[in-house]
Parts: sequence; structure tokens; C-alpha cells
Amino acid sequence: MSYQSAAALQQALYDMLTNDPTLTGLLPGGVHDAPLPGTPQGTYGVLGVEDAIDRSDITGPGAEHRVGIAVVSDASGFLVAKSAAARISQILPDMQPALSTGRVVAIWFHQARARQVEGGSIRRIDLTFRVRIEG
Repeated sequence: MSYQSAAALQQALYDMLTNDPTLTGLLPGGVHDAPLPGTPQGTYGVLGVEDAIDRSDITGPGAEHRVGIAVVSDASGFLVAKSAAARISQILPDMQPALSTGRVVAIWFHQARARQVEGGSIRRIDLTFRVRIEG
């Protein structure tokens, strides 16, 4: 198993998310690799949380990356955040972005968790995707 594709995967996912005009409209605050400081304003995405699991086999090295993408919104209700999360769930599964290191075999939706944070004033949806990489 190797973690050598992690940075390349994050860059590829970032590119896929930021190059989708529909998602850009739903996330006017953009996509970032860390939560924005202070109280969130608007709606934005956070990419970067990840676990990697060895999936090497007889054919060679491999890993399953469980990548987290959060949608954070100060909009009242969950509709805005859920719309952005739904679009992310449409974009990623079954995509096979080119990586500078390794090869994406497949991307699957794994789970989502929607909740209120910061005293109920912020909506946050944490999406998890499983990404199988070989090489």
C-alpha cells in the first residue's frame, strides 16, 4: 500500500469540483482544503479529510481512500447545503480522473451526515466517498 497518490487525488477532486459550473453556483464561497476561520458566511465546500486503507493484491499496490467533502452553509434550513451535496454526489461517482501518481479505478458514494453546528446557526453535511487507486 502506498499513500503516494493522496496529493494527486486531492488535486484531481478539487479540479473536478471547481470546474463544474452548476456546483460553482451552489458553492459561491468556493472549495477549500481547510475550514474557513471564524463563523462561516455563505455556502462553501471543504475537501481534504481522508483515510487510506491498503488494497494491494497480487497484481500490485493499491489503496482505498475514504475522502471527506463537507458542505458548510449559514443558510436557514438544509435545502441549500443538500442541493450542493447532491451535486457533488452526481459529479464524483464513477469518475476516473487522471492522476499524476497512480490510477483511479472507481469512486463510490459511501455515506453522508447532515447536522446543525455552532448552536444550530450553521448547516454542515459531511460526505464520504470511497476511491480505489492502483499503482
